[in-house]
Amino acid sequence: MLLLLLLSGFSAQAQNAPAEKPKVTRILFLLDASGSMMAPWEGQPRWNVAKRMLAKMVDSLNAYPNLGLGLRVYGHQHDNSEKNCEDSRLEVPFAPKNARAIKEKLTTLKARGNTPITYSLLQSAKDFPTDKSSRNVLLLITDGLESCNADPCAASLALQRKHVFLKPFVIGIGAEKDFGRQLECLGQYYNAAEIKTFRTVMNDVIAQTLSKTTVAVNLTDAEGRPVESNVNMTFVNNVTEQPEYNYVHYRDAQGKPDVLDIDALQSYDLVINTVPPVRQANLAIKPGKANVLTFKTPQGTLWLQNPQLTPNPYGTVQAVVRDPQKNTVASFPFGTRQKLLAGNYEVELLTLPRITKRVSVKQGQELAVTYPAPGTLNITTDLKGYGSIYRLNNDESQTWIYTLPDGGSSKMNLAMQPGAYRLVFRTKTSTGSKFTDVRNFSIRSGQTTSVAIFGK
Repeated sequence: MLLLLLLSGFSAQAQNAPAEKPKVTRILFLLDASGSMMAPWEGQPRWNVAKRMLAKMVDSLNAYPNLGLGLRVYGHQHDNSEKNCEDSRLEVPFAPKNARAIKEKLTTLKARGNTPITYSLLQSAKDFPTDKSSRNVLLLITDGLESCNADPCAASLALQRKHVFLKPFVIGIGAEKDFGRQLECLGQYYNAAEIKTFRTVMNDVIAQTLSKTTVAVNLTDAEGRPVESNVNMTFVNNVTEQPEYNYVHYRDAQGKPDVLDIDALQSYDLVINTVPPVRQANLAIKPGKANVLTFKTPQGTLWLQNPQLTPNPYGTVQAVVRDPQKNTVASFPFGTRQKLLAGNYEVELLTLPRITKRVSVKQGQELAVTYPAPGTLNITTDLKGYGSIYRLNNDESQTWIYTLPDGGSSKMNLAMQPGAYRLVFRTKTSTGSKFTDVRNFSIRSGQTTSVAIFGK
């Protein structure tokens, strides 16, 4: 019964579980009605062209299910001479099949005022219903830049991070080339310098918004064969820096990966959670298309093999794996097998003393790494004092490996690797450095070596 409850709870919380009902998409048109929109554009005012094209667009969208449209306009309530930086209003709230309401409203509006883009963006946050399962899309149509000494790019980014809307579309109409450079930071920018381009761009934006986009990810070995799978993959929204999708990769018996539904109105970094991970920034996903992406992730297996000794005086030994640049890749306990990307690594075994091995992990192969069975150092006195243990090298030099508890009892059993060592110790009651006691000793696998310390 408990297992059934746990499984049902897991199922209910699955991040990628299909929704019970189709997602609602909401498109808010943010229309520039500033005075500059009355400037001529191929023989007619920009304002007239923008209204006519927008009316045709909402007409074509009226039949789509699970779609709501809204219209916010700025610069239409006050003359430009007033420099009003709060001249923005939601003229048509969201509703399904409301093309008629938007078209009727467009016929009553006049272009006359300022360009408060930032204020309008911030106000748009109140326009979208608080339905976290919906897709909120904002489409800005403008012929000018912010005129109220504010930062629309920062506002757009902040609202995206709060999930108010997805990455906005920005259509610059009748604009010069340099104009777009100042609006690209708002979202996906289109330069509609000509009326025919404006029409094409509008259609493209809607196609991106409403067309289905899929992504299939091929994980291959070094030769490009699709043999890798069962790896966690995370699609990270590179604006909000939050994970949008988590999947465990799957491929069928023919080596084909399954097809994933991905919302193309966001931009992603893909993290393939191999060890170490493979990350692809700014994933190239074409909206409305069946995308196939391929990444090389050849893997082999590192087997951290315990020595044949029972019981092991170390208990559980950890190993730290680093790449050739000395960056830590991961840490694993001995007794486990771990897949790693094929390549060269440095494996540090946290024995006493530590052991460092350079290894090469090969595609599809298992590499065993172990260490000599330890012995035990038994210090047989309970005198308090200060001291350290050194490893003796072949050139008769010494290397520090361990410091005894400072001022505490030196009586202990210490698991150590086989080899030659030196104990340097002075009791707490000694009256000078000359009373330091130096003892050389050896450790053998599976055996206990006793070292006695005497007071002076």
